[in-house]
Amino acid sequence: MSFSIIERFFDSIILIEADIFEDDRGVFMESYHKDAFAALGIHEDFVQENHSISALGVIRGLHFQWNKPMGKLLRVTTGRAHVVEVDIRKDSPTLGKHIHVELSADNAHMLWVPAGFANGFMSMEHGTEMIYKCTAMYNPKAESGIVWNDPSLAIEWPVHEIDTEPILSDKDIQAQTLAEWLSKPESSHFTY
Repeated sequence: MSFSIIERFFDSIILIEADIFEDDRGVFMESYHKDAFAALGIHEDFVQENHSISALGVIRGLHFQWNKPMGKLLRVTTGRAHVVEVDIRKDSPTLGKHIHVELSADNAHMLWVPAGFANGFMSMEHGTEMIYKCTAMYNPKAESGIVWNDPSLAIEWPVHEIDTEPILSDKDIQAQTLAEWLSKPESSHFTY
């Protein structure tokens, strides 16, 4: 079993491909191996795993946690998701920049996102299932988000590809802008 790096983004986000074995019985893949991930430069301990199921057009995010900062290893097991990661590290040369990646059950890619990025995704199919391992336990007192349509970020969500309006939680609709986040003392938890 092995994993390979498809692409690196900024200085630390890694798009990963796993070996997939297919025969007349179906498909098998190893989705995590501590030593193999360490060989890719990912030395994190994962302490929690989350699983979301989203309807077509659901946007979740852009979420992050500052105490304890949380890295995430993302993968889609059913459907497909348009994933967006925004750099929110105060001194980073890529502060406020973002990347787009498609994760799907078909491509079986994984995305390693260390702490310091706001994570979000848009479900591109009904019933999209996202599973992500986390490097910190969820702390509702130290979690926040950046509003999905912050004009300063100019994120191009693929809403033109779906036949419905985006669906967001009230919390995500009312999230702050990146500028508002950077004005808070908590933002110093993420430095480059």
